[in-house]
Amino acid sequence: MENDELFLLLQRDYEESDERINLWRKYIMTDYGFLSVIPVILAVTIAIKYKNVVLALFASVLTGVMILVNYNPIKAVTETIQTYLFGQLQDSYNAGVLVLLVFIGGFIALMEKSGGALAFASKASKVIKSRAKVQLAAWIGGIIIFFSDLGTPLIIGPIFEPLFDKLKVSKEKLAYIIDSTASPVAVLVPFIGWGVYIMGLIQKEYELLGITESDWTAFIKSIPFNIYSILAVLFVPLIAFAGYEFSAMAKAEKRVQETGEKYWKTSRPMRKTDTEGAVESKSSLIFVPLFVLFITLFGILAPLGFPFTQVPGSAFRGALSTGYLLAAAVLIAMMVYYKVKSFEETFSIYLGGMAKMMNVAIILVLAWSLSAVSKELGTSAYIISITDGNLPAFLIPAVTFLIGAVLSFATGSSWGTYAILMPLVIPMSVALGAPLYASIGAVLAGGMFGDHCSPISDTTILASSGAGCDHVDHVKTQLPYALMNGGASFIGYLLAGITGSALSVVVSFALLVTLYLVTSKYKGVKISDADYSEAA
Repeated sequence: MENDELFLLLQRDYEESDERINLWRKYIMTDYGFLSVIPVILAVTIAIKYKNVVLALFASVLTGVMILVNYNPIKAVTETIQTYLFGQLQDSYNAGVLVLLVFIGGFIALMEKSGGALAFASKASKVIKSRAKVQLAAWIGGIIIFFSDLGTPLIIGPIFEPLFDKLKVSKEKLAYIIDSTASPVAVLVPFIGWGVYIMGLIQKEYELLGITESDWTAFIKSIPFNIYSILAVLFVPLIAFAGYEFSAMAKAEKRVQETGEKYWKTSRPMRKTDTEGAVESKSSLIFVPLFVLFITLFGILAPLGFPFTQVPGSAFRGALSTGYLLAAAVLIAMMVYYKVKSFEETFSIYLGGMAKMMNVAIILVLAWSLSAVSKELGTSAYIISITDGNLPAFLIPAVTFLIGAVLSFATGSSWGTYAILMPLVIPMSVALGAPLYASIGAVLAGGMFGDHCSPISDTTILASSGAGCDHVDHVKTQLPYALMNGGASFIGYLLAGITGSALSVVVSFALLVTLYLVTSKYKGVKISDADYSEAA
């Protein structure tokens, strides 16, 4: 007898309570044993081997459904499409998230092509006259362009490249800076694509576990535990002020300082950007639309008590969608008014940006589907049963951080890593009593750590492209700094697992500063910060 038929029989003939039905469902669905983890293992294996998260997620969902329908391939395909994929699209929450992502995609495309960011960077460069200042300027610029992890390297890189050359700072250092202010900044912002995607994953698990706390609150509370991302952002000004470099980065800086050579003889510079056709316009094309976005968001939600009172998720997503739509409309009007682009061109750019979110939408739907299949198979319950007593609860954040880093490095995708780990880590943390926000933060930070180091990551590739440097050179020079950051973060997660305190990030940063200063003293090279403002 099919499981669903049994549930109906129980409910109809015996009039069991909903709680009793859920107990029956839990008993039956967790009786798959080792089979329940096969979809997850398959997802990880395919993602690593073929570096394709969409294929990995789809194959894992299909495999899980095959197990549920007693290995009937035709029924498995039908159930995968009708019950899981269609089912996720029919969910009102999921539909709201997907619509919001589409609006965000269109807005980002307009911002990248408006030329406003180019104008802002150009004006800022007039007061930049030293090596430390140009690094800090690029760092600040990367933070300001928070709305697009892909836009940061493609906007900031080409603008600051000539200034870095003039002030004798290597292209490898520029690539490192923009790589450290792209994804690591974006993953900390709740109201852009990254935050929406992550909250979608969190909400689905909360819903299945019966947790009433909003996904927004969970994301906000997990921010202090996103240790690697925070440290990645803070490490840049530390290095700029201290002036010490080590390992491959020191060699690159000495090359520029001593020989003036922008590249190694074996280097093959990259330059493939999405800003082709963008011309410098007015910096107001950046600030006015963002102002409209924030005013709209707070104007709609403030009467509901936001940000001091929790607001319904549907209201928040609706306000965000409205804000992005109005901001895009204002930006289109400004681009036409200032003759940056014609109306037809701007509208085409907007639609193109929306279309680019399709891959994100596919990953999200598959992730939701995998979560639903895993719940039916009792994957989390099985993993908890074999780890309970074997893996201390306090180790869950640290172990999660390491697993996320390995998976993200191998696949080049932090988003794919989140999709695979979040449905496992949240239920496990709740069941074993591990600090929940630390565990969520560890998923996010582990994915970011691996993504930051991975040579196949899109943001790593775009950082090389934006800076105009050789991609292998960028990976080689960034990796030692990322590993130092990762080591300090790991200690922070051990501490967070024991204490559950957000002060763990402070300890990690103090450790990172100590490691940097000690390494600089024994292995570092002090790079001159002479004023090159009169250089040719």
